Amino acid sequence: MSLSVSLATVAAAAWGWLLLMRGQFWRVDPIGEAPAPDLWPEVVAAIPARDEAEVIGRTVQSLLSQGYPGKLSVVVTDDHSTDGTAEVARTAARTLGAEERLKVVAAAPLPAGWSGKMWAQSQAVASAAEWRPEAELWLLTDADIGHAPGELERMVARLLAERLDMASLMVRLSTRSFAEKAVVPAFVFFFRLLYPFRWVTDASRETAAAAGGYVLIRRAMLDRIGGLGSIKDALIDDCTLASRVKGHGGRLALDLAEETVSLRDYSGPGELWMMIARSAYTQLRYSPLLLAGTVAAMVVGFLLPPLFSLAGGGARLPALLAWVEMSLAFAPMLRFYRLPLVTAPLLPLVAMFYLGATVDSARRHWVGRGGEWKGRVQAPAGGRSDE
Repeated sequence: MSLSVSLATVAAAAWGWLLLMRGQFWRVDPIGEAPAPDLWPEVVAAIPARDEAEVIGRTVQSLLSQGYPGKLSVVVTDDHSTDGTAEVARTAARTLGAEERLKVVAAAPLPAGWSGKMWAQSQAVASAAEWRPEAELWLLTDADIGHAPGELERMVARLLAERLDMASLMVRLSTRSFAEKAVVPAFVFFFRLLYPFRWVTDASRETAAAAGGYVLIRRAMLDRIGGLGSIKDALIDDCTLASRVKGHGGRLALDLAEETVSLRDYSGPGELWMMIARSAYTQLRYSPLLLAGTVAAMVVGFLLPPLFSLAGGGARLPALLAWVEMSLAFAPMLRFYRLPLVTAPLLPLVAMFYLGATVDSARRHWVGRGGEWKGRVQAPAGGRSDE
């Protein structure tokens, strides 16, 4: 058997295994409705914001307009913004006549050992604990999230009905531009491939993940794991938090949001590249060996099947089978993002873009620019955060 036939056969077998044995990661199931509780717990949303004037107003308004049956308040930590973020947030609340449900706090200087987001969000949580001592749930969310009407009510009902300790939503990312249409569905697809959502929910498995844009967590559970200070230097803070919660016996859920959306647009391939490069090497635990394995796996699994299929020869049939399998796996994500299913066979092109950004992520780490975001370097050489 030639090398090309062997590699194509490995790719076909691997995709077959993924389709059948990887927690049905490719399925996109709707979130079930949960019955309303007898008593709705008080919720406080904690938002870290650094130069987010363009989006923070819409985020605050979407939260304060939720119509949540219980008490809902919002705390925004203004993390040394220079664009008037704090005033935009206050104006948004004032427009709704809900000033009493919003608190804006100024971030203290960043201590050594903390990432910027974790420090700002921890200050929002600490302020919320003093301001709303009866609150039972924290909604850890970002400054660029448009919360769908009624989303919090549905999430709280589900968390209580299923006795979850933390429930997270991967919000719908923007696909307005051509670059976003090409890259975003694959980005979510790869995330689900790494962290099958069914395995996240399964208490018998170690798989733990969350999406930092929307994390609803019991206050008691966050206290049990040591608060946000226990993950103070995490670059991939959402998945690290999920791992801590599951490691302490907590129950998780992670789903795709239908209508809660990211308000952030990626203007071109460069910004999407940086979205991936910021944390991809961190995901590989800063390991050159894991990076090499990832490069080999993606070349064999994504690049070689279309190349061998188009080249013909003895490798064509197993390569074509692998290409069809990966396209079938990708199709539900395209359908979720309302994009043409005929573009599914183009996934290998996007995978190479993703692979390039991953390699660049390692390069940035090696030159001390890892995790660069909003003018801060969060994971310099050595893998520690000294933002």
